[in-house]
Amino acid sequence: MAEELGLLIDGATGYAIYMLDPEGRVTIWNRGAERMKGWTEAEVIGVDSAIFYTPDDVAAGKPADDLARASALGRIEEDSWRLRKDGSEFLAGVTITALRNDAGELRGFGKVIRDVTDQKASEAAVVRREHHLRSILATVPDAMIVMDETGIVSSFSTTAEQLFGYAKADVIGQNVSMLMPPGDRDGHDGHLHTYLQTGIPHNIGNVRVATAQRANGETFPIELAVGEASIAGERIFTGFVRDLTNRHETARRMKELQAELVHVSRVSAMGTMASTLAHEINQPLTAIAAFLETTRAMIGETDDGLLGEIAEALELAAAQSLRAGMIVRRLRAFVDGGDTGFKAERLDTIVEEATSLGLLGAHEAGVSVTMTIAAGLETVLVDRVQIQQVLVNLIRNAIQSMASSPCKELTIATAPDRDAWVRVTVADTGTGLSPDIRDRLFEAFATTKEDGMGLGLSICRTIVEAHGGRIWAEAGATSGTAFHFCVPLAGADDV
Repeated sequence: MAEELGLLIDGATGYAIYMLDPEGRVTIWNRGAERMKGWTEAEVIGVDSAIFYTPDDVAAGKPADDLARASALGRIEEDSWRLRKDGSEFLAGVTITALRNDAGELRGFGKVIRDVTDQKASEAAVVRREHHLRSILATVPDAMIVMDETGIVSSFSTTAEQLFGYAKADVIGQNVSMLMPPGDRDGHDGHLHTYLQTGIPHNIGNVRVATAQRANGETFPIELAVGEASIAGERIFTGFVRDLTNRHETARRMKELQAELVHVSRVSAMGTMASTLAHEINQPLTAIAAFLETTRAMIGETDDGLLGEIAEALELAAAQSLRAGMIVRRLRAFVDGGDTGFKAERLDTIVEEATSLGLLGAHEAGVSVTMTIAAGLETVLVDRVQIQQVLVNLIRNAIQSMASSPCKELTIATAPDRDAWVRVTVADTGTGLSPDIRDRLFEAFATTKEDGMGLGLSICRTIVEAHGGRIWAEAGATSGTAFHFCVPLAGADDV
């Protein structure tokens, strides 16, 4: 039996197995110990086992301390540095067992030594790689997701947490399709299955634009790049995800800015043209007014009824020509950015003068007009000519919109608005506004007229907003459209 036990001990060549007497001297030495440590059996039998310890451990009394602990505990296990005969050191997995007889007397110690240097180096390398990977996952600017060949997530970077709104614990162990909108999830699994079966990639090795979904259900555009690797025979996929939301928003804003630039250039060109036209038109208007007044003076006082009516018409025509010239001068001042003359004005007078010009030809066109001027709102702080320009524009638009309507009713009204403001309304029973023009009604060059330039309402909005007010349109009660704008009432210091 002793011979068989010796054969078993010598056969364990991967382990150094030896026995010590109670004082720590070697009594049995197997071939594995000889191969591992370099000493032959003849060299170590009866020798103190302290020769296997490093000088520092010997100086610290570790050989005797290890035996004392093993005696007290019955068995100890540890990893510790040991010496070979040639003086080299190796990391050893050490097991020391106290051997006692039936009476409990200590007969010696059994020691089993295993060289774990390479194993610990490999484990340390794995730990270093894991720390390196964690460092990458924590600092990589794009979201980084690692998954296996079934799509199960094994790593989820810090940036990915911030991007998707999930914690690592919520994602690791789950299918990566949870980060996609519901409509894309089945497609992802299908692409992965097809690739594993055929080797034909759909996304692997390519950069493509896709849609992802955050934890709160919000979807957003991403740029996705997926790479493949094989580690220890296991296939893994690494996805890098970049949020394109800001890029798309920047592109959209740039497109808007380009459109605004074109718009501004067109408006600027129209402003230059309007200023030139205002200058050119003002002179003939002044001349017309002068000829009309001269003709009226030539008629003089007369008892002839017809000549009297002609004289009255000439006076009105001259007055309107002068007012038209004033409007043109105000328009030019407005375009040039000059003083527009805000003063306290009577609102009823402004409306009356504007309607006298805006309603020309309305009676002949079959338009009935209703005017309602609210009491207590007599004085407003405005540029009279500009507000009259707004009213004339709205009135003429209303009359044109009713050209083909069987019912042609025009309503001009004033009413209180918010505190210290008055609302002016011009309503018609015309064809109304189509949905495609309603949202951009007050933009420059937006028009429903075949021969219109689309500047009238844009100018109206600019004038009203320059007064601090606003202008808007609503569908009429039964048909047509009601335009409203607000202007400020004059205060006691303005009058």
